Amino acid sequence: MKRLLLLSLMLSTFSLTAAIRTETVEYRDGDTVLQGCLTWDDARTAPQPGVVIVHQWLGLGDYERRRAQMVAELGYVAFCADIYGKGVRPQTPAEAGKLAGQYKSDRPLLRRRVGAALATLKARPQCDAKKTAAMGYCFGGTTVLELARSGAETLGVVSFHGGLSSPTPDDAQRSKARVLALHGADDPFVPPAEVAAFEQEMRAGGVDWQLVSYGGAVHSFTDWNATGAMKGAKYDEKADHRSWTAMKAFFAEIFR
Repeated sequence: MKRLLLLSLMLSTFSLTAAIRTETVEYRDGDTVLQGCLTWDDARTAPQPGVVIVHQWLGLGDYERRRAQMVAELGYVAFCADIYGKGVRPQTPAEAGKLAGQYKSDRPLLRRRVGAALATLKARPQCDAKKTAAMGYCFGGTTVLELARSGAETLGVVSFHGGLSSPTPDDAQRSKARVLALHGADDPFVPPAEVAAFEQEMRAGGVDWQLVSYGGAVHSFTDWNATGAMKGAKYDEKADHRSWTAMKAFFAEIFR
């Protein structure tokens, strides 16, 4: 009897896991070929809300793909964006910093790249194009805030330990998206002055926004690969779980 119960549980778990599908998707920004990743629950036959996931400074990798699976398990269609381009993946922090800096210093290009990802997601039959959002980590958090500032037609954006500064803060008034910024209260890369400027930007722009700061958390607090080797960047299990819960509540609100 116990063996039959165990087998039943194993088969049930397998059937749930087997429903998650992943597909590599090539798309373009002008002449630049980008390579993203679509993940969805194939057991859901009707179009579902879609979420763009933007990578951290090393580019699209296993971390974002795992987060996409977690998002798909919530019942959403996840599309991992590729901001850098097909095959462009920094190998060292120095290379990543240089490449990410190029996009941060060219916000129109950054907005265009993430906008291409959003358009690609909306065009997929698995996605309900009227119900979309974007989320991002570190560099990706900065990127999804730029998506909101661009005035993109999306319901909300979630920034996980992303940079909050903007060279054009008046653009916040263009935002159609609700904003949720999840921030490490002790993040040395996003100092209090930057946080205060972000708050003022959101207020002045009339944005529907939230900022949640996690005490004791530093940069990369959701990244289980961040061991603390880089000073000021370390995984924090408690902040990770709390921020994921906040994200789920935010999505439930905007997709209802």
